[in-house]
Amino acid sequence: MTTSEILLDPYDYDFHEDPYPYYQRLRDEAPLYHNPDLGFWALSRHRDVLTGFRNSTTLSNKFGVSLDPASRGPHASKTMSFLAMDDPAHLRLRTLVSKGFTPRRIRELEPRVTEIAVAHLDTLLEMAADGETVDYVDEFAGKLPMDVISELMGVPQADRAQVRAWADGVMHRDEGVTDVPPAAVEASLNLIVYYQNMVAERRAALTDDLTSALLEAEIDGDRLTDDEILGFMFLMVIAGNETTTKLLANAAFWGHRNPDQLTPVYDDPSRVPLWVEETLRYDTSSQILARTVVGELTLYDTVIPDGEVLLLLPGSAHRDERVFDDPDDYVIGREIGSKLMSFGSGAHFCLGAHLARMEARVALAELFTRIRGYEVDEANAVRVHSSNVRGFAHLPIHVKVR
Repeated sequence: MTTSEILLDPYDYDFHEDPYPYYQRLRDEAPLYHNPDLGFWALSRHRDVLTGFRNSTTLSNKFGVSLDPASRGPHASKTMSFLAMDDPAHLRLRTLVSKGFTPRRIRELEPRVTEIAVAHLDTLLEMAADGETVDYVDEFAGKLPMDVISELMGVPQADRAQVRAWADGVMHRDEGVTDVPPAAVEASLNLIVYYQNMVAERRAALTDDLTSALLEAEIDGDRLTDDEILGFMFLMVIAGNETTTKLLANAAFWGHRNPDQLTPVYDDPSRVPLWVEETLRYDTSSQILARTVVGELTLYDTVIPDGEVLLLLPGSAHRDERVFDDPDDYVIGREIGSKLMSFGSGAHFCLGAHLARMEARVALAELFTRIRGYEVDEANAVRVHSSNVRGFAHLPIHVKVR
């Protein structure tokens, strides 16, 4: 299938508005797609994407997982930590980090996540009580995840708004920009310097936060270096912050579009996790992940040479009618289970999956105990423009407070 017949351009604004018709054509007509102009191949069917995630030998992470030129290359692990590594380096670092980033630590964080969510909701609902439109992303979905990461790391309360602003700056791209702009580089440097100082402070005096736990993590005398700790902190900001913000806004948007699906959630908040799972399937934050071919790979009678970029499209895989019944319908409570790939699969399965699900569950449950309904002002909603992440930069809503 040639590029002229089907075009997949991850930088195209039309594609960002609605990628799903593009994916449908890829699955049907070009399950192995090649774009020689942008220099990548892509897999769109569920079975192929899943196999791709689980093949961490032929499909390497060592040049990073983004198509963006500045994010790709042997330096990727500096900001993407073990996500941009292969075994054995990946396994060593991930195992050490896991010593600090434990399920227990996440469980113990939940009461604080609830407090942070409630504080932001108080502000949002106070504004909404006057009948004004509030920006769900600015006031809630965009604040909570980064504040939770700061809570986890031990960033003092007074610094959190600044740290959040830097994190936003790292991710922002204007239209037509396919590479990392100077403002994002500056924001990255500010964050790194801030975290370097934090690590130095903890070296001098340990506390009970994740930063200290990472400094203490040790296996047979092997410890994390300061650079490795910084790389992981940066990964949390990029991978853990942005994707959860997008998940919260995507859930609100598709809930608004499918009110019949939300009615049971208002009556029974225990259904919130099902709402989260269907959102992860239907419109996942993480749409496109890059791998680099090692040696060569033969797929669909085609040899993909060594060093080529292969994109895995979980956003497409989740709409594959070969796997899901009526995949374009948003059905809260449908059977999804292990077919979900929003957090990847195999060796690189997302270490923060527990945290993201817990945050989304807490945030949406707290919201729903306090409102009777909401409407999204779709005309003024603004999508994020990113080559791999899907969601909203702004989502204005009208809220009916209980």
